[in-house]
Amino acid sequence: MIPKTRKRKRMRFEELAQPVLDGMPLENLMLDYRIANTVGAEALEFIRQQVNLNTLSTKVLHTSSKFNVESISDSEISDFVNIRPLNHVRYLNKFFEAINRKLPEDGIFVGTFETFGQRRRRIFHRYKKWIAAPVYFVDFMFHRVFPKVKLTRKIYYFLTGGTNRVYSLTEMLGRLVSCGFDIVDYKQYSEQTYFAVRKISEPEYNEEPSYGPLFKMRRIGKNGKVIHVYKFRTMHPYSEYLQKYVFEKNKLQEGGKIKDDFRITYWGRIMRKLWIDELPMFINFFKGDLKLVGVRPLSKHYLSLYDDELRELRMRYKPGLVPPFYADMPKTLEEIIESEKRYLHQFEKYGFITDTKYFFKAVYNILIKRARSN
Repeated sequence: MIPKTRKRKRMRFEELAQPVLDGMPLENLMLDYRIANTVGAEALEFIRQQVNLNTLSTKVLHTSSKFNVESISDSEISDFVNIRPLNHVRYLNKFFEAINRKLPEDGIFVGTFETFGQRRRRIFHRYKKWIAAPVYFVDFMFHRVFPKVKLTRKIYYFLTGGTNRVYSLTEMLGRLVSCGFDIVDYKQYSEQTYFAVRKISEPEYNEEPSYGPLFKMRRIGKNGKVIHVYKFRTMHPYSEYLQKYVFEKNKLQEGGKIKDDFRITYWGRIMRKLWIDELPMFINFFKGDLKLVGVRPLSKHYLSLYDDELRELRMRYKPGLVPPFYADMPKTLEEIIESEKRYLHQFEKYGFITDTKYFFKAVYNILIKRARSN
């Protein structure tokens, strides 16, 4: 069992008394006092910035039970705050779906959890380094890996009841988006991460989330058909749900990839530099979804950044394993668009000759000029 960190410093009642001078009812002051002594003053300030704690329609709970959420009357709730860490919720997506059903459109949900980075710091703060390293390894394997592996999942839930799970920031935010929420804000403190999300739609009800090293990405193929492209995982689970959010927050860097993409794991960056992540795409090549040379298969969101002419032109042909990107080495999205248009127009006229020219030029850039995937 991993020992807990030292208790937060309890706030004196006098420290919260000032709002009384501003007309805050005593019962609201007591609620603030109880929240602050449970999660700390910093977290209380974050919660205050997201929801109005002075109204009865903002429900504040400390729960890991879906039943407690479902017991709230639909007519009594505008926003929802849960100050119990979500690491202790067994069926997390079902919990989010219950909150989604209770909240009205644009209703705010504020919650908290411990990321595996914060968990690591907690363990290394508690133990000497030579003890902390093996303790963290065992803890990570048991609480992070065991619940996601079919052979060990039942053992894990039998022993723990599904509590004390380990999540990455990406997975937690991605789960929320998949359950019909839009990210408003999040804040990482030393011990916990707090988030605020807004209900914008019904949950997706994804019954087959992908956790394994090999996964399928939904991409747009020939004639607009959705194809599932295989790759080795380089991002945290549920990262696909955050593509729009990360793009709007960070925009694109040189080469057309999203800048400072926190969804990519440490080992994922290494795999991308060595091209290992793209090897499973040969499965799609042999299935006939991809040809050897062609435009890169794109997600629906990334394709929406292109103009109508290029979108229509792209859908006439199969995507490829080796994109024209590695032949032309464009740096901006505009240059990538022009590179793809140039390739597609040439392919319309010369077909196989165009693919041969682009293939050898891409191989030269990769082997001699050390061009790499971002």
